[in-house]
Amino acid sequence: MVPLFKKQIAAGGPITITHPDMRRYFMTIPEASQLVLQAGALANGGEVFVLDMGEPVKIVDMAKDLIELSGLAPERDIAIKFTGLRQGEKLFEELLTAEEGTSSTRHEKIFVANLKDVDEQILYAGLVGLRSANGSDEITNKIAELVPTYINKKETTKNVAESRLQNAQIAKFVESTV
Repeated sequence: MVPLFKKQIAAGGPITITHPDMRRYFMTIPEASQLVLQAGALANGGEVFVLDMGEPVKIVDMAKDLIELSGLAPERDIAIKFTGLRQGEKLFEELLTAEEGTSSTRHEKIFVANLKDVDEQILYAGLVGLRSANGSDEITNKIAELVPTYINKKETTKNVAESRLQNAQIAKFVESTV
């Protein structure tokens, strides 16, 4: 993302961001590599580790900072254009669902996921039901029964359309104030 923004700034803009509320976690490659190696050393077998990546960064703020670090002014010298969420794209990254949670380890930046036990008979029955499902709605419903955190693609598409409308309204407002 940073190299793309730097390239867009060098070209005179605009910087393109999908949504004004988009947030992402950032970690350097050396830090991530070190934590992965240390998580491997903590492993007994079968654990799912979650790394503490700090606080998520608001992408629009990062873009503005990069513009200013280039000696330019956001919006005056380099425009920021909101393009709308793409299908399946999230505003916020979720490291784990709230219901799962994590437990601490000996390392302050490495956590182990508290995973739910799965009843194999219920899972098998659900998979058999999924296999015999007819039509996309029935398949979607069966998946939602098996995976409580599943997000229906149709709902995501609806949210993307709503987001694009909001982005268009934001763009009109910004243009009218400039």
